Amino acid sequence: MGTFTILLGGDLVRTPRLDRQIEGSRVIAADAGIGHARMLGLMPELWVGDFDSVPPNLPEDLAAVPQKIFPAEKDMTDGELAIAEALARGATKLVLAGAFGGKRADHAFLHLALSVRLADAGTTVLLTSGAQEGVPVLPGKKADFDYADGTLFSVLGFSDLAGLTVSGAKWPLDRVEVAFGSSLTISNEVKGRLEIALERGRALLLAHPYPLPES
Repeated sequence: MGTFTILLGGDLVRTPRLDRQIEGSRVIAADAGIGHARMLGLMPELWVGDFDSVPPNLPEDLAAVPQKIFPAEKDMTDGELAIAEALARGATKLVLAGAFGGKRADHAFLHLALSVRLADAGTTVLLTSGAQEGVPVLPGKKADFDYADGTLFSVLGFSDLAGLTVSGAKWPLDRVEVAFGSSLTISNEVKGRLEIALERGRALLLAHPYPLPES
C-alpha cells in the first residue's frame, strides 16, 4: 500500500471528498495532528514529533499509538519528520491532511513548498484542509482535475512560470509567462474539465472544491 495520510496540525474539516481521498491509506500523525484522527475515524500506525503540542484529554487508544520522539531543538518540523517516516515505509502518494491554516503560517508555507519538492522527486502529493486542497504542478506534465463548474482555484507560482496553459476555466490561458509574485493566476473558476500544463517553472494548484455528486 503506497498511500499515506499525514495528519498535520492545521485546520481540518471532514467531507465526503476527503473520506474518499484517505480511504484505505496508512496513517502517520505529526504531533498535534493526532487530534484529527478521531474525527476522521483513523488509527495512526505511528505518532512522531517533539510532543510539545499534544491535544488534551486524548482518548486512551490514540494515546497508546506507537511514538517516535524527537528533541524540541531539531532540524526538521514534526510534519517533515512524519513525511520522512512515510517515505521510509514505501509511500508513493501522500495526503497531507491539515496542511493549511492553524497557528503557524510558516508551517503552512513549508507544506506548500515541500509538496512541490516531493512531487518533483516523484511522489504524488495532495494537500487538504477538507475545505481547500492543493496539488503541485510540474513542467512537462499535463494535470487534469475533477472539480465541478464554479469551483474557485488559483495557480500559485514558486518561480517564474513559462508556457502556462489553463483550459476548462472561466479565464483560460495559452502558454503565457507569469512573473514570480504576479497575481495573474489568482481567483479563477472551473468551467468544464480543468487542465493545466506548464513548460518551465514550479507551481501549485490551490482549489476550493464544490461538493461533487456521489458516484
